[in-house]
Amino acid sequence: MTRAQELLSELKLEAAVTRNYLQKVPFNRLDYKPNEKSETLGRLAVHVAEIIAWWKDVLTTNALDFINFKPKEFETNTQLLAYFDELLLEATNVLTEAKDEDFEKEWQMKHGDTIYFTLSKKQSLRLFCMNHLVHHRAQLGVYLRLLNIAIPATYGPSADDENILLIDKF
Repeated sequence: MTRAQELLSELKLEAAVTRNYLQKVPFNRLDYKPNEKSETLGRLAVHVAEIIAWWKDVLTTNALDFINFKPKEFETNTQLLAYFDELLLEATNVLTEAKDEDFEKEWQMKHGDTIYFTLSKKQSLRLFCMNHLVHHRAQLGVYLRLLNIAIPATYGPSADDENILLIDKF
């Protein structure tokens, strides 16, 4: 199995779990913040969705510059999920075409002249894309719990959802 195939399998699993979380976002509570230092629920939900776009960015560019970044806003959960699905399709298409040697090239995240990090594309996908997604999805789960919204099963059943996502179906 190639590195791309391994990552694609993992991405599909995490994306399925993430989509379950995004489906639960209450669009009548987008301004909710559990703490004054927290992002709003709406911004966090979009961030969780948009992280999937970074897979394509890492594999097709040498850097991602946030200097002109403007976060998207959505009015409905259907729009948010469509955005997520579109980004996931792009990411899976790029991963399908990736060669093992592509993962060894350097990649940067920056904001104008400020370079936040330079890592191999392999490390960037793991740390910046995958781990970052899991981290913010967990935050989204906390927001949902505080709003008394059922938490989807993740790596096993949750207190609200007895379903177990079967890893072997990917």
